[in-house]
Amino acid sequence: MRARRLLTLLSLAALAVIARRVASGRADGATNSGSPIRSTTRGARSAVMAGLALRRARDRTWTKARQRLADDESRRRMQADLERREAEDVVGALGHMKGAMMKLGQMASYLDEGMPEPMREALAGLRSDAPPMTGDLALSEIERGLGRSLHDLFDHVDPEPIAAASIGQVHRARTLDGIEVAVKVQYPGIAEAVAADLDNSETLAMLLGMVFPGLDPKELVEELRARITEELDYVNEAENVRLFADYYRGHPHIWIPDVVTTHSSGTVLTTEFVDGQRFEQAFDLPQEERNRVAEILYRFVFRSLNRQYTFNGDPHPGNYLLASDGRVAFIDFGLVKHFDPDEIEQFARLIRAMLERNVGEFRRTAEQVKVLRPGAPFDDQEIYDWFAAYYELILDDETMQVTPEYSGRLLYKTFDARTNEILKHTNVPPTFALIQRINLGLFSLMGRLEATANWRAISEELWVWTSAPPSTPMGEEEAAWIEAGGGVVSPAVG
Repeated sequence: MRARRLLTLLSLAALAVIARRVASGRADGATNSGSPIRSTTRGARSAVMAGLALRRARDRTWTKARQRLADDESRRRMQADLERREAEDVVGALGHMKGAMMKLGQMASYLDEGMPEPMREALAGLRSDAPPMTGDLALSEIERGLGRSLHDLFDHVDPEPIAAASIGQVHRARTLDGIEVAVKVQYPGIAEAVAADLDNSETLAMLLGMVFPGLDPKELVEELRARITEELDYVNEAENVRLFADYYRGHPHIWIPDVVTTHSSGTVLTTEFVDGQRFEQAFDLPQEERNRVAEILYRFVFRSLNRQYTFNGDPHPGNYLLASDGRVAFIDFGLVKHFDPDEIEQFARLIRAMLERNVGEFRRTAEQVKVLRPGAPFDDQEIYDWFAAYYELILDDETMQVTPEYSGRLLYKTFDARTNEILKHTNVPPTFALIQRINLGLFSLMGRLEATANWRAISEELWVWTSAPPSTPMGEEEAAWIEAGGGVVSPAVG
């Protein structure tokens, strides 16, 4: 139920905003203008979430009252019906709102194995099947964003989207010179909608404080605002795509589709088309193939972080595709964090102290990098043991399986302060803000894949301070790719 708790917290924060705005005599209107976004102003979007919270509370109260008078079979049927209604209501509200609120729903859809199945299935649709704008509106937005007639740029643009998500939707097209491409176009009004979600810093800080009780939210709020605002700028995303595409060019297992610069702008991003399947298909593959896919994800995330000093901060299935040639294609680079060497060294110091089982050094480092508040009333071993869960996959040089239970424990450890006293003394400094998505996103996916490998050995290949020889066949292929000139960091990156 923890993912539902996140949605409830957001609704409570929205209710607080409404109360304050009514008390101060201010109200915002709503706009539509033919876009799929129902409202773009802060007050209107908060009202949507407040209404959602009230409807769900009434429905749950009424259902529980009826269940008290029913037999076991009827109670189970009522509970199933309640879960179905709740899923439809939540997804309906988030799907039509778009923007930052919808991104929360996308994240919740792959975080919690304990979520009722109707809610999980409904939220999963937000990843790539959110309610789209009409074909005519989408084509006109593409034309407006590129500043030229579609006939001057494309041989064909399919008016039906192949994917629709929180910021924009994607259409398949073919350029005049015959290149098959994917055209991502931003929803009209989405910038205003996201601004409405992020505009009230005190509400965002309140929500973060409820989820992370020991958090110093001011700097983190600004970091999240900056990263999510960057996601609206497709020129910025195009630069991120080029950075990753150049670095991974020719990689045997990782594919970053290239940007078509002549067909891109601040609100339209055109890239190579990926012929393949949705990532969810991987969950039904044989275990050996699931292990291969998980190793690709792991190498992509930690090679990018340790060697390229970048992190693609939105690791969920809607951003990955299983290409028909066996590679995994990574297709969304709006939310990217660029690190400097000193910041990467902070992560490295924590890892080295953890692997050396140096409990005193780990605590000192954790306090220095501000993930632990100084003077927390626990001894060094208790602090070490609490943080060790986040490093469990790499603590020992042995084969380990990532299970749904493991990723579920990380989620519990991150969010449930009711029985986690140490959590109240931890912090998420800006440097670590998006890195937390590894625990919440990547490891959740690996848990669903039930991936098995020697993650410590793979990590030692990728860490700069170890640079170990290949430990798997994929590692040998990657080493050959590097030997042939792959994996070169741009001078702008470091």
